[in-house]
Amino acid sequence: MTTIDRMELSTQDEAQEHRTQLPRLDLPEEVQEEGRVAVGLSRDEVFTVGGSALAALAIGTLFTVVVGLIPVGWLLIVSFAWFVALYTTLVFLSERGPAVTDRFWSVMLWAAAVVVVGSLALVVGFTLLRGQDVFVQIFAGDTEQNVWQRLHFFTQDMGGVGPLAELDQGGILHALVGTLIQIGIALAITIPLGLTTAVFLGEVGGRFARFVRTVVEAMTALPSVVAGLFIYAAVIVGITKEFNGFAASLAITVLMLPIMIRSSDVVLRLVPGNLREAGLALGAGQWAVVYYVVLPTVRSGLTTAIILATAHGIGETAPVLLTAGVTSNMNLNPFSGPMISLPLAALEFVRSPQLNMVSRGFATAAFLLVVVLILFLIARAIGGEEAGKISPQQARRLTARSHRTADRIARARAQFDSVAAQPDPIPASDRKDSHQ
Repeated sequence: MTTIDRMELSTQDEAQEHRTQLPRLDLPEEVQEEGRVAVGLSRDEVFTVGGSALAALAIGTLFTVVVGLIPVGWLLIVSFAWFVALYTTLVFLSERGPAVTDRFWSVMLWAAAVVVVGSLALVVGFTLLRGQDVFVQIFAGDTEQNVWQRLHFFTQDMGGVGPLAELDQGGILHALVGTLIQIGIALAITIPLGLTTAVFLGEVGGRFARFVRTVVEAMTALPSVVAGLFIYAAVIVGITKEFNGFAASLAITVLMLPIMIRSSDVVLRLVPGNLREAGLALGAGQWAVVYYVVLPTVRSGLTTAIILATAHGIGETAPVLLTAGVTSNMNLNPFSGPMISLPLAALEFVRSPQLNMVSRGFATAAFLLVVVLILFLIARAIGGEEAGKISPQQARRLTARSHRTADRIARARAQFDSVAAQPDPIPASDRKDSHQ
């Protein structure tokens, strides 16, 4: 080895000694295991919630049942208060700061949700339980009645049926027909008037629009009795002089209009502004843009607004009682004579001291609950769509329309090209003479 080689090796050794050492880079690479993401409550949280709940229930039972310091009806409320206190204390012993506040409000929100769902389930269950005699009679297997006779509750009215009659007689057909007629008339007035008002608020605007929006928001809190009294004084006392279904439809319309207008106004605000600008840029007028762009874009939202207004109006009782009266017979004429509805029929049945009539009332209320629930489910399903989003069926229909439009344009272009390709029948000399 030469002297030069020795000098190069010594220089490399010195550089190796003075370079920055990174110990972690010298270690062999470790294969990291994929960690699991824990979803839900941990074991400690489950024990904390369960232990707090059992301890709170024991303390509530002690104060209400054993000692008797608090009435038994307050058992659940007292137990819940102790549960919140015990759970918050246990969380405070293991964690600090924002975690305690987060757990506390989580418990309160879950409790609010449970109370709402439990109250709804209690109302629906109690109504179905009290009206089960009517439905059991319909679906009973030890009877010789055919299907039509079993459904007498929906195919017969109460004309000629006394309060002591059995459950296999009479029905709510007169109330069902009356509800359909009244809601039909109310929708015929509410839909065009509410939709045009919402379009005015969203597309026109101005000072008067702000005033109208304020009035609409105030009418949403209007008591139904006030609407019924207004129609009673203005229509029945002043014009018809008798109870009738049309007056009830007007009272229901007064209550449905604010719901329809507010829901439609909110939906129209969801339309992107660039859609309106694109229509105006293509040369369309304001109302053409509203009719061909804005309204089709929020078709699902407007349908939801109509369904919500219908569900709100179909359950009104006080306006119908003040304007339509009470009857046990079928009445198909909304302009003459009393016409009862489903909520009012349920009220009249329940007010009777006879158990069979009370069962009919709760069965009527259960049927009305089912109808309103179906309407809300439909509104939820339709209203879940985004503004401008179309279903697969609508997409296929629009695609077919686009193909037809493209074919029509192609035929028109081919016809124009064929006409342009034909020779001119007038000679050039004749054209010069005519110009001269």
